[in-house]
Amino acid sequence: MLTARDIMTKEIVSVTQETSLKDLAKIFVETRFGNLPVLDDAGNLTGIISETDLVEQHKPLHIPTVMTLFDWVFTFGSEKRFKEEVDRVTAATVGELYSKDPVTCSPDATIRELAGLMSQHRVHLLPVVDGGKMIGVVARLDLIRGMED
Repeated sequence: MLTARDIMTKEIVSVTQETSLKDLAKIFVETRFGNLPVLDDAGNLTGIISETDLVEQHKPLHIPTVMTLFDWVFTFGSEKRFKEEVDRVTAATVGELYSKDPVTCSPDATIRELAGLMSQHRVHLLPVVDGGKMIGVVARLDLIRGMED
């Protein structure tokens, strides 16, 4: 049975946390990839950034309802969530938007295991990690091509 090592893409296009969102958009357009690994300066995987992350940055900001009664102020909605939304709409770099702690796989994971991981975690890209280093990625299309064989 085929494994991640057999079907993975070895030529990895990646970004860093310092990559501007403008440059990220350009990379998405030029490569036609929907997800990219985010690497630190040492080349270690720190997360994944997706087109969805970029698009959702432009969603309208939800402002919580505030009510005052006598000298008390009541906020309806989570202040933490509001802060997260403000951070999202004001982000300028990948480091402010990307998803940390990505789901990864080993090079020996079978196609069935890869499909299960993608389905269970609702991800479209699995970084292939061996000995702590990313050696490739498996995208959904790689998986589908592997199923043809």
